Order: sequence, then structure tokens, then C-alpha cells
Amino acid sequence: MTTTKDRGRRRRVDARTSVERITAAGRTVLATGEASLEQIAAEAGVGIATLYRHFPNREAIVRAVLDDILETDLLPRIDRAADAPDPRRSLQDIATHLLDLITEERGLVSFAGNFTDVAVEALQRFSDSLHPLLLRAQQQGEIRSDLTAEDIPRFLVMAVAGLALPGTAPSLRARFVALLFDSLNPANATPLPPLLAGDDDLRTAVSNVARG
Repeated sequence: MTTTKDRGRRRRVDARTSVERITAAGRTVLATGEASLEQIAAEAGVGIATLYRHFPNREAIVRAVLDDILETDLLPRIDRAADAPDPRRSLQDIATHLLDLITEERGLVSFAGNFTDVAVEALQRFSDSLHPLLLRAQQQGEIRSDLTAEDIPRFLVMAVAGLALPGTAPSLRARFVALLFDSLNPANATPLPPLLAGDDDLRTAVSNVARG
């Protein structure tokens, strides 16, 4: 006999399966460039009502796709870099790879009206994973000592805003990521100004730049 508990468990499994299918469909459809919620629902094999039940807006889809990118493609690379002999080089490679991944999802940046907001939230969630790598780079004198793991996601979002755009060549992204990481070199660096209360929201600043 099917119990209420069994039905509740099945609904949870069905919901999780739907979310995974819609997320995978989002990556597939966004990689083609222009996309719509209807196209994503069709690719996932669900009705538009089911999609809206789990993802009420475009930002929710982008957030899920970004989380999937970080979990499946970026975090394993961070884990592999844990014992790398050149941690600064590893950090730079991770940043370049992230930009390549986001750019491959050709419609990702334009699909959400506030992509920078979503990107900041997603990248902040894996700052802890970057901390050991950053610490080793600082101990080797390759990264300025006053940089924190929380600074890295904000630093990467600035790169995403400027470089993860359709049509940007991989060589150009790699070139400017190298320039960005040179700014983290401690040689002749001036101390970072303190971050004041209320000044830690890069989302507004990047959004203003994007609108300008």
C-alpha cells in the first residue's frame, strides 16, 4: 500500500529530477546563443508550468546553470590544483577556465537582466575552496598578502563583466587575465585600502559600469 510518506518521497525525487533536467537543458539551450524559457522547457521535456514552479524567472535558471558549471567543471580543477607547485599560475588558469566556460554558454550573460548580481552570488559560494590555493601563493610571495579569498570572486566578476562576452577570442581573454593577475603581484604594490561597511557590494558597481 502506498503511504503518504511514500508519496511525499516520490514527489521530492520527481522535483529533484525535474530541476536537474531543466538545469541541464538550460546549459544546452544557452550554449546555442539566443534562448527562451519555452525552449528550455521543451529541451527538458517538461511543461512551462513545471519550469516556472522550480525556476520562477530567468535569473533562477542562470543561477542554477552557474552553480552547475562551478560544481562540475571548476571545483574539480580547484581540487586538482591543491598540490600544484605554482599556486599563482593555478589561480590564473582557474580564472581563465572560468571565463572560457561562461563564454561557451553563449547566451548566459545576456539571458538574465542582472547577470552580474547572479555571478557575484555564485562565485562567492566557492571562495572557501580557493583559500588554500591563495594562501600558498601568498606564502611563496607570488600574491600580495593583504588579498583575501573573498576578494577573488569579486575580482573574477570584474573579469567576467569585461571579458566573458560572445565573440571574445580565447587568446584575448588569456592575455587580459594575465594582466589582471599581474596586479596581484606584491612587488611595489601599495597597501589595499580598507573595505568599509556598506562598500562590499560589487554588484551595484559592476551593474553601473555595464549600464554605462
